Amino acid sequence: MKKIKIILVMAIVSIATLSFTTSTKKGYKVGDKIEDFSLKNIDDKMVSLSDFNDAKGFIIVFTCNTCPYSVANEDRINVLDAKYKAQGFPVIAINPNDPAAVPEDSFGDMKVRASEKEFTFPYLFDDGQKVYPKFGATKTPHVYIVSKKTMEVEYIGAIDNSSRNPDKVTEKYVENAVDALLAGNKIEKTETRAIGCSIKVAR
Repeated sequence: MKKIKIILVMAIVSIATLSFTTSTKKGYKVGDKIEDFSLKNIDDKMVSLSDFNDAKGFIIVFTCNTCPYSVANEDRINVLDAKYKAQGFPVIAINPNDPAAVPEDSFGDMKVRASEKEFTFPYLFDDGQKVYPKFGATKTPHVYIVSKKTMEVEYIGAIDNSSRNPDKVTEKYVENAVDALLAGNKIEKTETRAIGCSIKVAR
């Protein structure tokens, strides 16, 4: 009887551990294939990655209107799009925040912000917060570089090594990664720590 109890306890612990591991392992990792999505852009049109016929890949940035870290990176995101869109790696920005939690991150305010900052890239609204959990994004900004041919994640993390001050940047993670892909080389740093505000969910 004692042995049976021990076996049962061990089985319960194993199941609990497995469940915990499964539940905490969320989101895409480098090398994973992503699912396409369809989200509304600030021009009121639906956008999917499959719409970009000539793209070689994508610089997908989870960002928003209100986070100071996102605001500090807006000009840098514009620069990334200006530099790499013509080379086949356009920026796709996605606002993952729930406007019920942060009213200034509403779809209407996204249009205003994009106009003020003259965004040159799609700025999509993750209505219902269905896309960002699939990626495993936790911050704004949080970057995922994806190759279109395989739809595989090539890089996850920050834009560069100075989240708030562009004048102190000494290493441009995203530019280095895209340059490597365009040259057919291996990316030296495939993952860095995203620094920013937590993605906001209505309680």
